[in-house]
Amino acid sequence: MYMKSNSLSCVRRRFCLSFIFMVMVLAGIPQWSLGETNHGNPAALGQLGSIEFPASGSTEAHPHFLRGVAALHSFWYEEAIEAFRRSITIDPNFAMGYWGEAMAHNHPIWKEENIDAARAALQKIAHDSRLTVRELRYLQAAQTLFGEGDKLDRDQTYAAEMERIAGEFPDDLEATCFYALSLLGLATHFNDKPDIQEKYRVQAGALTLGVYGVNPNHPCAAHYTIHAFDDPIHAILALPQARRYAKIAPEAHHAQHMPAHIFVQLGMWDEAAASNKAGWESSQAWVRDKQLPLALQDYHSLQWLQYVYLQQGRYNAAAALLLDKQGDMGQISSSDSSQVLGYDRKVSRNYDQMVAAFIVETERWNQARQPWQVKDIRFGEESPAKAAYVREFAESMAKIRNQGIVLQIHPGAAPPEPKRSTDSGQSITSQIWNLQLAALKQFINGDLSRVTQLLDQATALEESLPPPSGPPDLIKPTHELYGEILLFIDRPQDAQQKFERALLWHPNRARSLLGLARAAAQLGHIQATRQAYATFLTIWNQADSDLPELQEAKKFLQETAQP
Repeated sequence: MYMKSNSLSCVRRRFCLSFIFMVMVLAGIPQWSLGETNHGNPAALGQLGSIEFPASGSTEAHPHFLRGVAALHSFWYEEAIEAFRRSITIDPNFAMGYWGEAMAHNHPIWKEENIDAARAALQKIAHDSRLTVRELRYLQAAQTLFGEGDKLDRDQTYAAEMERIAGEFPDDLEATCFYALSLLGLATHFNDKPDIQEKYRVQAGALTLGVYGVNPNHPCAAHYTIHAFDDPIHAILALPQARRYAKIAPEAHHAQHMPAHIFVQLGMWDEAAASNKAGWESSQAWVRDKQLPLALQDYHSLQWLQYVYLQQGRYNAAAALLLDKQGDMGQISSSDSSQVLGYDRKVSRNYDQMVAAFIVETERWNQARQPWQVKDIRFGEESPAKAAYVREFAESMAKIRNQGIVLQIHPGAAPPEPKRSTDSGQSITSQIWNLQLAALKQFINGDLSRVTQLLDQATALEESLPPPSGPPDLIKPTHELYGEILLFIDRPQDAQQKFERALLWHPNRARSLLGLARAAAQLGHIQATRQAYATFLTIWNQADSDLPELQEAKKFLQETAQP
């Protein structure tokens, strides 16, 4: 996709402004405070940031419309729909209110859409509505987005429409924002082509950095920049936006959580914990205060918070979050609907990921055979393949390491052994899991040459995937596992390389840092070992005091300390 020359000049101008702004940050020059605005006095939206979006219609309805757009930029779709509906209740001829309601039914980053609801909203626009050329262009683009054809075709055509609107109206930051969002939506279609995905994401980031330079209080400017650079290579570019977004839109729980995407990518665990905790608790308060379905709580933040606690060695705190999750699951009856505004929102979502991460990160292998059951929901209900992998992985690791630490959370009879998929069309993640499990079996059987062959295949597949966003979907990164296996067979130099590679993709990941320290110790590299253990202890500064890994690191540093 190529931008028109006027659109390109607009992007360049905004990117230059963004660059100047970043230089000001580095130079320590004061920027705008959160209470100030620029660029024509953008409308204050209380706790959701500030934007400008002229629209034909009632002046009484317009503030509700603006709130809806701001909520839309923070993916607070329920609040956005409520605000847009208020605007059209006040002014039934407010055409852009119907546009907003339709757009709230498209969730591009989450790969969700309710096309029937979106079309129904657009159909309510009166044919004789008096609209500006700019408004007509927005409505035409929305008609394209929710028109005929498959999702990829519609997304590509919509992105082209938004590119033209952004070029035709270079001072319209909203057009730039929705164009950037369309590019982020396109990126989700190309998980099997990471280079194309990266191109779309970086283009989107360049656009939103430009918006940030013009209006640093714009929710899109921070939010979409975080999404654009949500990988371990580019994340540092979005660190200023990550530190600011929660202050721009403190009312939106998603704005509290989103900075964690950058903090996790950079291994900033304390900041990631605070961000996810704020997102989770803010969503709880919203659901409670508005008496909304329990399923609307931000279980995404809860799952991420648990992963961060596991990286910090706060295993008891991670277990407590699992108990909280199980408590919520226990409140839901089988007759309760999981549909909210046409989307599946089960209270049990992310439960399998939380259980899997807890077992693998803590290495409490004996717990994999527990059903982890709440009412009629067991571990593996959401993702049978994930549960089967964790159970077999834990069984093999228990044989290898012979560890068994018990933490009872809803214990019960062990469930039947799930069958591993043999479908040739299985996902790359499932293929990697099967290769990892096969390697562990061969290791137990003593066929070391076959072990390395299998793990080489698994790492090659893993590197073919897009960069990870947040906690690893694989549960156990293959380079980390490979390094641990190499340590067992006394190949510390090769293990060191694997752990370094694992840390490139998952900075400051605890098990990889621990492996790096152990590899350096086997090589006799005292200073490198001390450095790795010291970094590990910094990350584990709030860890449970009885963990053997904690004592291992402290003991080495004490024994090798200079007098």
